[in-house]
Amino acid sequence: MQRNWIGKSEGAKIKFRLDNGKEIEIFTTRPDTIYGVTFIVFAPEHPLVAELVAGTEYEAKVQEFVRRARLTNKSQEKEGMFIGCYAVNPVNGERVPVYIGNFVLMEYGSGCVMAVPAHDQRDFEFAKKYGLPIKVVIQPEGKELNVEEMTEAYEGEGILVNSDKFSGMKSNEARVALIKFFEEQGIGGKAIEYKMRDWLVSRQRYWGTPIPILYCENCGIVPVPEQDLPVMLPRDVRFGEGNPLESNKSFVEAKCPRCHGNARRETDTLDTFFDSSWYFLRYCDPQNEKEAFEKKKVEYWMPVDFYIGGAEHAVMHLLYARFFTKVLRDLGLISFGEPFLRLRNQGIVTLGGEKMSKSKGNVVDPIEMIEKYNADTLRAYLLFVANPESQLEWSDKGIEGVYRFWKKVIMLSKKHVTSDTDNELGVYRLNKLIKDVTEAIENFEFPKAIISLMKFTDYLSMKQEVPRESYEGFIKLLSPFMPHTAEELWARLGNKDFVSIASWPQADSQLRFISMSYHRSSFFIRKRASVSMYLAYL
Repeated sequence: MQRNWIGKSEGAKIKFRLDNGKEIEIFTTRPDTIYGVTFIVFAPEHPLVAELVAGTEYEAKVQEFVRRARLTNKSQEKEGMFIGCYAVNPVNGERVPVYIGNFVLMEYGSGCVMAVPAHDQRDFEFAKKYGLPIKVVIQPEGKELNVEEMTEAYEGEGILVNSDKFSGMKSNEARVALIKFFEEQGIGGKAIEYKMRDWLVSRQRYWGTPIPILYCENCGIVPVPEQDLPVMLPRDVRFGEGNPLESNKSFVEAKCPRCHGNARRETDTLDTFFDSSWYFLRYCDPQNEKEAFEKKKVEYWMPVDFYIGGAEHAVMHLLYARFFTKVLRDLGLISFGEPFLRLRNQGIVTLGGEKMSKSKGNVVDPIEMIEKYNADTLRAYLLFVANPESQLEWSDKGIEGVYRFWKKVIMLSKKHVTSDTDNELGVYRLNKLIKDVTEAIENFEFPKAIISLMKFTDYLSMKQEVPRESYEGFIKLLSPFMPHTAEELWARLGNKDFVSIASWPQADSQLRFISMSYHRSSFFIRKRASVSMYLAYL
């Protein structure tokens, strides 16, 4: 998702000369199609557009088109209009008409595209709609394209045709040769473009992060001195009249730290993503009043081992957190380049096949569930039925089943706990439980862990007296799923500390359990026991 959001594209920039003598550099990922250009299209809001139509019969129509384009979604039907001028294709001298179109993004490339309708579907549809010429310059191997018979653009690789001295070359080879040709002729060259939106400065909010910059008539742009940071937002602001910071005299008016003359404070703010992009570093050293954080403390805690969150954060918080981390690393303030080592996106809860939403009224009140059952039952139920990466359909019947398990755990606590060591079967059962629950938690397979705990509860319930070692191990393993219940049972055993800070039980890797019914008896061996002993038993 991040790669797609950033949108790295490799290609070439090519200069097209306009009627007014100015040049526009157009970026394309397919320089091998340059001979197939039959028109170019500007983004409606491109500043050159207003200049090209100024004082012409097209000016009023273009202004109206621009107004409508700003109000419509780019994904809607592609619309455009001729603006009364032409551009020259630098490789063959052909004059091609200049259009504006609602599908061209101002923030990508130069805000202008060269249209090759025979080899770009978007351009093909636009050309068909407005009766523009279509010229084939790439033929797929083993097949010949005919413009009159084409129902869609051919966007694949092939052999160049109608491309002067480059005809006959394979398209991948032609791209390299053409870029070299552009450079030799001084009409373009190799280029890399990105389409990423810069959310940090494009979403203006009064409550955003102030930008510590001053504008002085004598000194120009001056950064706020470090001793004057942070720049604090004013509280006496008026809303409803544009940017409330611009009309706040006490905030705007400042003194230049260099010449001490009058200066004006920057009133734009950075989005709140600016703060959330590095808060995890501040958490490592939250009381530090001398610096953002002490490197030694950050090095101890960071990077984060595991991050769990919604997929909607991927191109916002998570992306900027990675940017900030890499910049801080390059500045030498930290030594690592990634803030989070592992990521898992959480799923959603649905009811009646739809995502739970207050606006839809299809929500389950957790307070009601807690009052009817208890917090631990609700927690364990959600963990029992939920796959962290997929959606969960709520079921009242399902929570009833987990509630019965909880009651069985409570009944188990009424049994007498003995200090006697469990029998061999019990030792192996506990070891297997530790192994199964630990692995299930590490793999985010919570249902498996709870099923194992349910089975072990049944095992302990069959005993007249419960061995303390097995019971304590069970409570520790239960605590992540039913924390309140586990703490209560742990305290009843006379433990003074919380079970949540007790050491997690460790499975014995040398211990293996093999159960064989033989005259209603079971056989258990350790991994290191010899095969001959096993055969002797049989």
